[in-house]
Amino acid sequence: MKICGQNIRKIRRNKDFTQEYMAFEMGISQKAYSDIENSKVKINLDILTKISAILEIKPSDICSISHKCGNDFEDKYHDLVEYMKQKGIEVPDKFLL
Repeated sequence: MKICGQNIRKIRRNKDFTQEYMAFEMGISQKAYSDIENSKVKINLDILTKISAILEIKPSDICSISHKCGNDFEDKYHDLVEYMKQKGIEVPDKFLL
């Protein structure tokens, strides 16, 4: 999980975004955002999706969800996308890995 926070910081800095900007876009405090980058909180799929949308990247560019964050979200994500396709629910391109 520490790798995820480090990757977020690196990508954010490369885009010249401040922690304050990221926090504002996410609707959280700068301290709460700092805790994400410093791996003081667990990064869940919701957080990962919000951050990747702000940075305009795929969640997998931040963290390989299944083995670096220690969760099986990647399989669940693919199952959800497949379910949405089967039910005719449009999946925005930015959420396709």
